[in-house]
Amino acid sequence: MTHSADALAPVGVFGGTFDPVHNGHLRSALELVQRLKLAQLHMIPCADPAHRDTPLASAEHRAAMVELALGGDSALVCDRRELHREGYSYTIDSLIELRQELGHERSICLIMGCDALLSISSWHRWNELLDFANVVVIARPGWQLPTQGLIADWLVSNACAGVRGLHHRSAGAILIEELRPLPISASEIRQLVKNGQSARFLLPESVITYILNHGLYTEN
Repeated sequence: MTHSADALAPVGVFGGTFDPVHNGHLRSALELVQRLKLAQLHMIPCADPAHRDTPLASAEHRAAMVELALGGDSALVCDRRELHREGYSYTIDSLIELRQELGHERSICLIMGCDALLSISSWHRWNELLDFANVVVIARPGWQLPTQGLIADWLVSNACAGVRGLHHRSAGAILIEELRPLPISASEIRQLVKNGQSARFLLPESVITYILNHGLYTEN
């Protein structure tokens, strides 16, 4: 799928459990908007993940925290679509919905980390992802991309030359992009809260206040 260079800028899709959302997520989201020249980045809380343990906080709480963290930033939006679907939250379903909403010409960029990439062949209908979006893999220090096998072949056969390529194709391309490492862990934040310790400066103050006000991540 190709379109002209003067078409609207790409829309990014950044999914996660966000349990809770933290400054690592937020800084990466902002850098992606700037680096990829996105019109907007949709942060999509995964309501019911199929490949990991059920998040400790409810999907409603996690979406509320993302909205608080973004603070009305026009380039970054909390997309609640997976909260409105029953059953497991599959990325392919969200991409299909977005494609129907945005039309066939608009570039959609699905963003994932190296950890997600390594297990992507276990995703629901993973081999259809590129039918609906481009894929941007965030490379971080210490991660090794596969050099042989199914996923390595998938990366090579769909490789994109650069950011310009994402603007010229509505779907079907894969770009590897490096971002600054900001090694903040949601599990570490949950442990701090559980232990009654401060998580300040790891996530926005508004999110910390929400966590404390709702008693999230405590043993009770």
